[in-house]
Amino acid sequence: MKIICPHCQAVNNVPKKDEYKKANCGKCKNSLLEVKPIDLTSSNLDKILKNSDVPIIVDFWAPWCGPCKSFAPVFEDTAMGFPLKALFAKVNTETEQFLGSRFKIRSIPTLVIFKDGKEIERVSGSMDAHSFENFVRRFV
Repeated sequence: MKIICPHCQAVNNVPKKDEYKKANCGKCKNSLLEVKPIDLTSSNLDKILKNSDVPIIVDFWAPWCGPCKSFAPVFEDTAMGFPLKALFAKVNTETEQFLGSRFKIRSIPTLVIFKDGKEIERVSGSMDAHSFENFVRRFV
């Protein structure tokens, strides 16, 4: 399956398994198991959507948004629990206004789930850790 490296955004081919002890990026050699949300921009979003075989969970947020700030640690902590099962990404709608418009983001935070390059689910508002983890499990 094709996996995007969260460190350098290179596309990696990784065998599909239930569990991984080790998986490193072929380009930057960093671990693909050290999951952290990546920042999506107008220049990298389409490449990432097109080249990921796992669901992509995108948090559309803004730095001035209180609920966005309180949800950010939940998003990052949950991402660590799904290595090679989902890709977690963030779009700062303040700096990427075109993407906010393109995806018709009307309120923030808004979570959009993409699979095979297409939007399959959307929910607005922040969630607690348990609710967000259950939400993600529906797609992995």
